[in-house]
Amino acid sequence: MKVLLSIKPEFALKIFDGSKKYEYRRTIFKRREVATVVVYASNPIRRVIGEFEIGEILHEEPAELWAKTYNQAGVTKRRFMEYFVNQTKGYAIGIKEVRRYETPLSLDELMLSWPPQSFRYLHTYPGGYFGNAAESSATADLSPATMGKASSIEKVSCAKEDGPKNRGNLP
Repeated sequence: MKVLLSIKPEFALKIFDGSKKYEYRRTIFKRREVATVVVYASNPIRRVIGEFEIGEILHEEPAELWAKTYNQAGVTKRRFMEYFVNQTKGYAIGIKEVRRYETPLSLDELMLSWPPQSFRYLHTYPGGYFGNAAESSATADLSPATMGKASSIEKVSCAKEDGPKNRGNLP
């Protein structure tokens, strides 16, 4: 299963250049079968630009998260701490293999009306297409014709380093 996360462009781009190895969140998805994060780069890009496989997920006090991930955070300590201010715990989602789409997708192409505040579950269809799989049983059925662009992805291997987060989450 996949989830769609809104991530600020400065951090989304760091994911795909390999300098960010953790995505920080105050809250996280609960379904254990989630293995992939689909990245929506928020304003001004406003496109789905790729995806990454999830590595380990840390759930710690902010100071401990920073101590374990700072050299791969992709964010300054100040921004990290501002993001987690008044939080007793936070999450660091490990970023494994990344795939950047050759052609970024609009939310309309995914038959979605708006970006998620935190996350949105997506369903994978035969052929690698995905669509709205929100908590309701009503799921958009996306055709290969509509989603043809989604199959054109570029594999990028993650080097070492960094990783903050975005919108409904990190700065």
